[in-house]
Amino acid sequence: MRFLAITLIVHAPDPVTGVVKPTGARFREVLDNALLAEELGFDGFGVGERHERPFISSSPPVVLSHIAALTSRIRLFTAVTTLSLLDPVRAFEDYATLDHLSGGRLELIIGKGNGTAQRDLFHVTPEDQWDRNAEGYEVFRRLWREERVTADTRFRPPLKDAEVWPRPLQQPIRVWHGSATSKESVDLAARYGDPLFSANVTHPIEPYAELIRHYRERWEHHGHDPADIAVGAGTAGLYVARTSQEALSGYRPVFEGHLAFQKRLGLEPVFPTLEDFVARSSALVGSPQQVIDKVHRYHEEFGHTVLHIHADASGLSGDRHRDSLELFQSGVAPVLRRDIPDPPFPWGPAPSSSEPARPSPAHR
Repeated sequence: MRFLAITLIVHAPDPVTGVVKPTGARFREVLDNALLAEELGFDGFGVGERHERPFISSSPPVVLSHIAALTSRIRLFTAVTTLSLLDPVRAFEDYATLDHLSGGRLELIIGKGNGTAQRDLFHVTPEDQWDRNAEGYEVFRRLWREERVTADTRFRPPLKDAEVWPRPLQQPIRVWHGSATSKESVDLAARYGDPLFSANVTHPIEPYAELIRHYRERWEHHGHDPADIAVGAGTAGLYVARTSQEALSGYRPVFEGHLAFQKRLGLEPVFPTLEDFVARSSALVGSPQQVIDKVHRYHEEFGHTVLHIHADASGLSGDRHRDSLELFQSGVAPVLRRDIPDPPFPWGPAPSSSEPARPSPAHR
């Protein structure tokens, strides 16, 4: 099994202290967390894309380029690239450039994105967002594989024998499809034989498991080998401590802060108590053995081989956050790496057919 640390770069009051960090300090925290993830041996670091409050993750290529310059080994993910909002040609240019700057360490997780504010900002409607996502991906995919592309597109000017530069380092880049609530993204992934990444954050396990089962069915329908399937899954929170009592005690202020925030927004919480949250959500809060057991329970339903956890402290103190990540890597990850297989493809810098990938030097 492989492990990613992911941030959506939420810029909101700390759920425990109520303090809002300056924007520059929040970005610096993201960079520090990426360095920590590489130091501790995580396999990947992901940066989300959102175009509305309370997020400041509107430009993942810029953030990931900075992280690429600071790191040398860890793979770099988008989480997710919102192709329903973007011009696929411009997105290709950004990510092909980043692919070279990172030495072939880039992977994309794509999705239509969500949220009324960002749809309005880009003049995308609920009726056309899935068509935009599918068209954007089809153009993006062809650009990555073909030197000249002709496409009669609906949502951007048509392409006629178009060349787009630079050509990427990886031939081709791996693209995952982010899946939260709808079968459209699952169907798109299965059609092209691409890996799937389940959000697995907001609800109990059942709706996510149902979508993954649908993905597997559609995968075989399209004639792909079941042995080539790769599924990733997210988690709703992380705090690993020596004992379950210590984990619950340490995480309770974080949970209560998030719960109070939901209530201020007028949202009905899916998990009304910490105990319910730990029992029924995907959150990994507990002792190392409890976390291992929970990942195994989810693996029985999902068959996933990649897991993402929160890169941000999200209300934990800096020391507790680091202690939790260190304990995860020393007491949880080795067992899961032994028990659960890796995805069915190589992991690491992927050289192109004509140019070897060279990792970027680390700058501390």
